[in-house]
Amino acid sequence: MAVTLDLVKRLRGETGVGIMECKEALVKADGDYEKAKLILRKEGKEFLATQSRETKEGRVMAYIHHSGKVGVLIEVNTSTDFAANSEDFQDLVRNLAMQIAAAKPRWVAPEDVPEAVLEEERSVLRAQAEREGKPSEIVEKMVEGRLSKFFEEHCLVKQPYVRDPSLRVEDLMGELGVKLGERVVVRRFARFEVGAE
Repeated sequence: MAVTLDLVKRLRGETGVGIMECKEALVKADGDYEKAKLILRKEGKEFLATQSRETKEGRVMAYIHHSGKVGVLIEVNTSTDFAANSEDFQDLVRNLAMQIAAAKPRWVAPEDVPEAVLEEERSVLRAQAEREGKPSEIVEKMVEGRLSKFFEEHCLVKQPYVRDPSLRVEDLMGELGVKLGERVVVRRFARFEVGAE
């Protein structure tokens, strides 16, 4: 069965898992919806499917680097004030603010990247791959592989965690979500740096 955008969106809507993870699970399952759900559960993401999608509690936190030249404002949400008040949750919010200060992401997740930016990036990556003389079917695979690297550099949840690069930020959030029994969602952030635009 083909992996369609509608199928990916349906799986995301039901599980609360990120679009890229849903797509990867569906590809691994050859488009079988139930098998893809099972794959997500085996990866430890089953808690997302059982929790309310409402994440209206949380915290806003500010972080100013000791130099006074970089500052971050971040909003991270969860389902209950009880979870948002926990020390683990507040530590995560603080650590994510420091991650943003250090790693300079531009967006929260791949689905937040504007389509125009994605198309421009695909165009550049396609031209680079074609210059290497690769066949067209290989070119598209190279473009998607290199686009994953783009997401790792520019999307907070895909970045390696600065305090433990063996983890991605989304893994850290997933681990806390399992511990709290609630989804943890970065709603938005703003990064300010003296002299930067």
